[in-house]
Amino acid sequence: MKITKAVIPAAGLGTRVLPATKAMPKEMFPIVDKPAIQYIVEEAVKAGITDILIITNRGKGVIEDHFDRAPELEAALDKPEKQEILETVKNISKLANITFIRQVETKGLGHAILRAKNFVGNEPFAVMYGDDVIIGENPAIGELIESYGEYGKGVVGVKLVPETEIHKYGSLAVENIHDNIYKCTDMVEKPQTPEEVLSCYSILGRCVLPPEIFEILENTKPGKGGEIQLTDAMKEIATTVGMTAVEYTGTRYDMGNKLGILQASIEVGINHPEVGEDFKKYLKEFVKTL
Repeated sequence: MKITKAVIPAAGLGTRVLPATKAMPKEMFPIVDKPAIQYIVEEAVKAGITDILIITNRGKGVIEDHFDRAPELEAALDKPEKQEILETVKNISKLANITFIRQVETKGLGHAILRAKNFVGNEPFAVMYGDDVIIGENPAIGELIESYGEYGKGVVGVKLVPETEIHKYGSLAVENIHDNIYKCTDMVEKPQTPEEVLSCYSILGRCVLPPEIFEILENTKPGKGGEIQLTDAMKEIATTVGMTAVEYTGTRYDMGNKLGILQASIEVGINHPEVGEDFKKYLKEFVKTL
């Protein structure tokens, strides 16, 4: 199954990392030398996705600017000694066909995804959460797309979450099929009691959904937090026709979380081809001072 469209919801307020997000979207936080959302877009492109819709809100125009051409900057870089960085800057606008739409009111992730109905049309599509950067040898969303092609059902990307943290996430009822592939038959958003916890597997950052999700979302009532939850709509699919869960192989960084931001910067930094070796030397010397 060839899936060519992806939706990146990036309309959240970033309240967990205030005051940094008062004027800067968390999706634009740098991981070494690229903003978080560029890693997500590049992951989509590596998986064969050609058309991307990014859902934003007020104050996030800088995301659009990042993926647009910058004639003045390009002119300033058009010198023999700066051709490499010039090409890097120009190629950002060529990554994919990227369009934008605003979520006028922040009524939840499900409400945001519903804004993508006209963009998606009647075909399966990828959802890549704007908070979650996943770095690995294989694109995580590509692993989910492969599973959709094999089983023909909606797919959720999952990871194990500590039992003490599961109340912050969704909890899934899963049954192993083979290796890192599971059957998903139920889910609950942010379980608040031990009885509500279905397992410690949670959806973290990636989904592949059938177009039927839009009709379900249109009839989904506000859930936890008074918002339209995507989990509630996916639950209807999971409990009827079923879904597939893929424990993707990459490392996920939560860019809406202070610790996640630090982890991403350090772990990506030590492997960076330009500064990695010097950074590792610095860290070794710094650790000695602790």
